[in-house]
Amino acid sequence: MALEDSKNYVDEAFTRTSDRGVSFENSFGGALSFLRRRYTKDLAGVDIAVTGVPFDQAVTNRPGTRLGPRAIREASTLQSPDAPYGWGYNPLDEMNIVDYGDLAFDYANIPAFPEALTAHIRGILAEGAASVALGGDHYISFPILKAYAEKYGPLSLIQFDAHTDTWADDDMSRVDHGTMFYKAVKSGIVDPKTSVQIGIRTTNEDTLGVNIIDAREVHAIGPAAVAAKAREIVGARPVYLSFDIDGLDPAFAPGTGTPVWGGLSSAQASHILRDLAGVNIVGGDIVEVSPPFDTSGATAIAGAHVAMEIICLLGWNKLGKA
Repeated sequence: MALEDSKNYVDEAFTRTSDRGVSFENSFGGALSFLRRRYTKDLAGVDIAVTGVPFDQAVTNRPGTRLGPRAIREASTLQSPDAPYGWGYNPLDEMNIVDYGDLAFDYANIPAFPEALTAHIRGILAEGAASVALGGDHYISFPILKAYAEKYGPLSLIQFDAHTDTWADDDMSRVDHGTMFYKAVKSGIVDPKTSVQIGIRTTNEDTLGVNIIDAREVHAIGPAAVAAKAREIVGARPVYLSFDIDGLDPAFAPGTGTPVWGGLSSAQASHILRDLAGVNIVGGDIVEVSPPFDTSGATAIAGAHVAMEIICLLGWNKLGKA
């Protein structure tokens, strides 16, 4: 299939016959799956399942991230015809990647949401696939981590964020996007000593022992040194990568609920992610994209690129790249 054949292809979310290969469907039309991958609930032979979690009832400021998965999927059509730049391989050609659709849940029964999400991810992992979750607010990482910890044991965390999200909260039933990593550490599913938070620029005195590379340090030492430091911290352990889009400065990602100035540029984030190749990433998410505040679409575009980089990181390990 070549670019000039775009007139012959439409709705590849439903019509494509292979889970491999780029898509030359017109970016401005057709059904919106992530990167024009096939929509399916059949995970037989699937390497990576991209799934949406349209939940934003844990936010402390501006809502709207429930619309994030839809916006990220739309933005991803800009990338679907091309191999990701700078990786030297194309995961869309070499792995079976699908769009698993969104989590179904009762929006009016918030207490039931966490287990519904854990079960959703547990089902993906049981089929031998890795998940890339499109949020949704950042609380979703906690139920997802529970499913991953069931399979891998305690995990290391690489978190891109303006906030540590480790504010004290011993009520495990509370649903809050600022306390879920406190819960994850306290419940033993994240090892703080081998975890790192990148881009932090808000005050939280108790880091629970998690390593911090704040935004000022990122600017001072540069992306390559940040990635090297993160690699040293996590070592060879299984790592979950969580990227809050507010890790980027509002100049690059205005469409989010709790923007904080002084953050990472898109270039810095892309370079750090690329230099994490070879880290034992087992799953990841991109969260806090809020389309109502994303007037240009730049935040959703950044979110779609982050999701693609997570896919590249997963593929690097699975395919034994070096």
